[in-house]
Amino acid sequence: IDDAAEGPAAADDVLIEPAQATPWSPTTSRSTSRGTTGPSSCWRGAPPVPRIPDAEREEFSSRARSLFISKATIAWFLEAATPGQLAACSGMLARELESRERSKRARLLRQARFPVPKAVDGFDWSNVRFPEGWGREEMLSLDFVGRAEDLVFHGPTGRGKTHVATALGIEATRRGMPVRFFQTATLVLQLGKAKREGTLDRLLADVGRADLLVLDEFGYVPFDVDGARLLYQVISDSYERRSIVFTTNVEFSRWGTVFADDKLAAAIVDRVVHHGRLVEFGGPSHRLEESLMLGKSGS
Repeated sequence: IDDAAEGPAAADDVLIEPAQATPWSPTTSRSTSRGTTGPSSCWRGAPPVPRIPDAEREEFSSRARSLFISKATIAWFLEAATPGQLAACSGMLARELESRERSKRARLLRQARFPVPKAVDGFDWSNVRFPEGWGREEMLSLDFVGRAEDLVFHGPTGRGKTHVATALGIEATRRGMPVRFFQTATLVLQLGKAKREGTLDRLLADVGRADLLVLDEFGYVPFDVDGARLLYQVISDSYERRSIVFTTNVEFSRWGTVFADDKLAAAIVDRVVHHGRLVEFGGPSHRLEESLMLGKSGS
């Protein structure tokens, strides 16, 4: 009896395996939404999927590559995505790239350490003299930075040398170029301190990351021999590697008094003149013209 009771039950026991889930992809998403589990192109009566224009595909690919998404992943997505999915993802990538670019510019501006923001808009160029065959437009293009050429802004105090140098540096950061701004005497003090503390290599490496180096008020304060040699190291390391903008009221012939060593000064002048241009700033002092003490508006 027991065997008979167990027989039919055993015969009726059928093992039913659960259906395997299909991994999600844009292709399966499109097809299942239309009521079929096969590829969308196999669904009878389904309207054809609109072809994505080549320009939109290339735009998406360019943005994705800028974010270091692999070519294989990009190709998979372009093969599977609908036009709407592509537009949404491409827009998301564009916003991410814009966000990263804004963050980069803000970081570069912060690292440059400009004392006061300046711009060339409204600056009076009437008393600025450029070398023959090279003028304001060439300078403002910043092409000299890409060629690691130097500029020497020479003229009396208050003529706008620091203003223009700062404005050039800020524009360079907006274009994605690393910049470092130093008052020259401050840099020499920092170099001396770093040498005593054993961190000179770190400071030199930070300066070396710049595409453009601004040395403001060059020669306003004489250096001792050790300071002059450290500054020479910075200038020598920058030769044909990055651009330097010097602002100074000291003529080349007097740079020996600044460095306390005529041979050291001659070596620096030789490097600056080789790949550099002299821009002369003249006219009346901008500070005196805007002086509140002298009854000017200060605007």
